[in-house]
Amino acid sequence: MISQSEWNNALIERHGRDLFNKAQNTTVAVCGLGGLGSNIAPLLIRMGIKRLILIDFDKVDLTNIHRQNYLLSDVGRLKTEALKDGLLKICPFGEIITHNEKITEDNIHSLLSEADIICEAFDNAECKAMLVNYILEHYPKKYIISASGMAGLNEADLIKTRRITDRFYLCGDGVSDIDKGFSLCASRVAVCAAHQAHCVIRILNELK
Repeated sequence: MISQSEWNNALIERHGRDLFNKAQNTTVAVCGLGGLGSNIAPLLIRMGIKRLILIDFDKVDLTNIHRQNYLLSDVGRLKTEALKDGLLKICPFGEIITHNEKITEDNIHSLLSEADIICEAFDNAECKAMLVNYILEHYPKKYIISASGMAGLNEADLIKTRRITDRFYLCGDGVSDIDKGFSLCASRVAVCAAHQAHCVIRILNELK
C-alpha cells in the first residue's frame, strides 16, 4: 500500500515543492460531471489538487459511457458518487466534497463560496452563461475556467485556451456545436477537458 508521504514525495519530485504546496492548498470546484467534468477531475487529482468540490444532479446513463469517464458498472449511480469513488482509487488521500444538486443562482454561494478556482463543465449554454456571469459579478477574486466548442471531428488542435479577463479563461474552439452536424466525440471532449485542467495548474504556477 502506497503511503501518503510516498504519494506526496512523488508529486514533489515531478512538479516541485512550490507547485505541490499550491495544489495542496487550493480548492477547485468542478461544476457538471459529464464529458468535461468527469475528465477534468481525474486530471486534477493526478496533478496534486487535494481538495475537489464535485457538483452534478444526474445519474450515469448508458449513453454517457461513450465520452464520459465512467464504467458500465456505474450506470444508474449518482455521478457525484461514482466519480468520487473513481478519484479515491487514483488517490485515497484527496478530500472530495460532493453536492448532488443542480446549480442555480439561489445556491451558488453555498456550493462555491469555498472554491478558489471553478471549472464550468455544463452542456447547456444558458447554464454556462448563468454560472460565468454570476462568478464574474459576485466573486471577482475567484478564477473561472469555462468551455465552448468541442463537438465534431475537426482537428483537436483547434481547441485553445483563451484568457478573456484577468481571472476568466475560455477553452474550446468557440465554434463547433452539437446542433451543427456530428455530435460529441470522447477524444475531442477529453482534449477540451485537458485544457481546462491544465489551465488550473498554470494559474497555480503563476500565483505568488
